[in-house]
Amino acid sequence: MQPRVILNSRHFKLTIERLCYQLIEDHGDFSNTALIGVQPRGVHLSKRIVQRLQAINPALQLQYGVLDVTFYRDDFRQKEKPMTPEETRIDFSLENQRVILVDDVLYTGRTIRSAMDALLDYGRPDRIELLALVDRRFSRDVPIKADYVGKTVDAIVSERVKVEWEEVNGEDNIWILTENDNA
Repeated sequence: MQPRVILNSRHFKLTIERLCYQLIEDHGDFSNTALIGVQPRGVHLSKRIVQRLQAINPALQLQYGVLDVTFYRDDFRQKEKPMTPEETRIDFSLENQRVILVDDVLYTGRTIRSAMDALLDYGRPDRIELLALVDRRFSRDVPIKADYVGKTVDAIVSERVKVEWEEVNGEDNIWILTENDNA
C-alpha cells in the first residue's frame, strides 16, 4: 500500500484552528487552565496552539509548560537502547488547575497514562483533559480517550501515523505509512 496523506497543509491549519476555537468555547479566558505539551512531539502542536490562541485573543494569559514522561513510562527499563529524557518545564503549580495535555498522536494510550502520573509531581489538577491531533481509535492498550481530536483514523497495526511539521520538515502534513515506507 502506498503512503497516503490524511491531512495536507491547508487542512492541517484548519484543524488546528478548529481545535483552538473548541478550547476557547470550553475554557473561555483560560483562567485556572494550563496547557502542557507532551515531549517530544506534542510540544510542536502545543506551541502552535498557544501561538494561535494568543493571535485570536491577545489578552489571554496562558499558563504553558512542557512535560517529559521518560521516567514514568512502563517500558523504561525494558528498552534495548537507553532512553534520553527531554526537557520538562512547568514553573507553576497544577494544584486545582484544569490541565489540557497536548500530544500529536493518541495510539496505545501509554504515553498519556505516563503523562498523568508525571503531572502529579506538580500538584493535583482539578481536571485533566487530552487534546490529540490524530486519534488512532482502535489501538488502545489502556482506557484513554481524547477530549479534543483533530482527525480520527483507523489504521491497522502494520501502519503508522507520521506527523510532519513546517518548522521541522518544511511543510505540515499527516501521513499513514506502512512498515516498508521510509518517509
